[in-house]
Order: sequence, then structure tokens, then C-alpha cells
Amino acid sequence: MDTMRERFTSTLPELLDTDPRLALVLADIGAAGFVEAQLAHPDRVINVGIREQLLIGTGAGLALTGMRPVVHTFASFLVERAFEQVKLDFGHQGTGGVLVSAAGSYDWPAGGYTHMSPGDIALLDTLDGWTVHVPGHPDEAETLLRQAVAAGDDRVYVRLSVHSNATARPVGHGFHTVREGRGGVVVAVGPMLDNVLAAVEGLDVTVLYAATVRPFDGAALQAAVGKVTGAGGGADVVLVEPYLAGTSGTAVNDALADVPHRVLGLGIGRRELRRYGSIDEHLAGQGLDPRSLRERIASFLKR
Repeated sequence: MDTMRERFTSTLPELLDTDPRLALVLADIGAAGFVEAQLAHPDRVINVGIREQLLIGTGAGLALTGMRPVVHTFASFLVERAFEQVKLDFGHQGTGGVLVSAAGSYDWPAGGYTHMSPGDIALLDTLDGWTVHVPGHPDEAETLLRQAVAAGDDRVYVRLSVHSNATARPVGHGFHTVREGRGGVVVAVGPMLDNVLAAVEGLDVTVLYAATVRPFDGAALQAAVGKVTGAGGGADVVLVEPYLAGTSGTAVNDALADVPHRVLGLGIGRRELRRYGSIDEHLAGQGLDPRSLRERIASFLKR
């Protein structure tokens, strides 16, 4: 199976061929995958070099001319390093575009903390008007990318990862029910779904799958919680996100403001792990492997 980023690299040239409004802006990273596209569309495939602030500024500038820019590099450079430009050049100027990241929170552990971005979604949450997709499979990534490119002048962030579920799920602007139970609700975001399903096997819980996390589908969560009866008539909600733990906690609390509930946010911790191995080892170090998730979720539901 190809990776999400490989699917992005194979899909975007086709979109460039068919949509004259589309432009791709790169900062060296990933440029080797678009050599033919740059030869075919030299005015619409632009590599600014390792200048991430310029990367964002160029994309927003293209948007001001009526183009639909797709801007791509690692998440740590795309969102964190160039955050001021994302805030001002896209947000303040009211321009639209598609930011497509790679490397996520821990995709390249050997690259160290400079190439990790567990806080990217939390940073974007400080800004208004961003749609955020976190696909869990290359097929989902392609579907969401095509939707993002065709989304008029909206501001869209597509977070790609090497970490992937075994099979694709239906995606769109909302959460999807994977299984139903009565003992609580677990929201699994993007590539965390397979580990969550392994972790809750035999537990009486509802599992919601979220590949689009902003806007947050409060209605789907409310509906799922409405079917769950916890102690004292309340509900237990567990968030399992592949980025900073608790990033969507406020969104959950807002959606359930009129419902007694408890929330457990699981994800990447703030403590930096300074020894790096495989992705699976990194997940285990963050307590996001199936065994650790089982212990954490079961313990929370028992309290």
C-alpha cells in the first residue's frame, strides 16, 4: 500500500492538469516528486527553497490573484515555523488555500524533535475559519485532498501521516459511527482508529471515527452520548488524537455543555521523548499502542 504522501504526490499532478486555477508551492521538501509537473506547469509549480515563511507568503499571494494554492512541506515547518505568515497572510488577508503537511507528530522519529509537530492542530485552533482533515488511510487522503482543492476559497489543512489504518473508512465533514455501545464514547481520530478498535475489543463502548476534526462534529457526538447512560445520567468521552493530547477537549465540552460528562484526552504528551525508534515504539512511548490504550480507557471508564 502506498503512503498518504505518495498518494498526494501521484494525485496532485492530475489535478494541476485539469484545473488551471490550481498552483503548487514547495520548499524543497517533496520537490523531487513533482519534477514532471513542474516541467508541464512551470508557472504553477513553484519551489521557493528552504524558506518556509516565503512558502506561505507565496501561496497567499497566489490566492490574492485568484489562484487556488496548495502549499506543502513537513508539518513542523508548514504550521509551526511559518505560523505568523499563516495567521497574517491567509487569515488576516482573508485568503484561501490548502496546506498539506507531512511527518505529523512522530512519523520520522530519527529526524528528532525538529521534524515533529504534535502542536500543529492546537496552533491552528487559535485561528478562525480553518477546515482540518486528518485522514487515516491513503484513500481517505486522496478523497479529502480532492475535496479541499475544490472547496472554493476556503482555508483547509490536510495532515498526512505515514501511520495508517489497514482499511479506508467513509470520510466527509462529520464523524462516522464504527460501533455502538452503552458504556461510553471513544472518538478515534485518523490513523488512531485501528489501535483504538484493538484496545476496546470486548468493551461496551461506542467508537466514532473522525477524519475531519474542524469543524468539530458536535452533533454526532451529542447523538452518540444521547444513547449512552453513565453513572448519574452522565456520559464518559475518550478522545484519542494523533497529536497533542486534549487538543479537542474544549470542542467536546462545548458540544456537551448541557450534558453531565467526563472527558479523557489521549494523544501526544508535552514531555519530549529523546530516544527515537520506530513509529510503533514511539506510539508505545506515548501510551497510544493498543495495550496502553486498553489500560487507560478501561481505567477511566471504571472510575
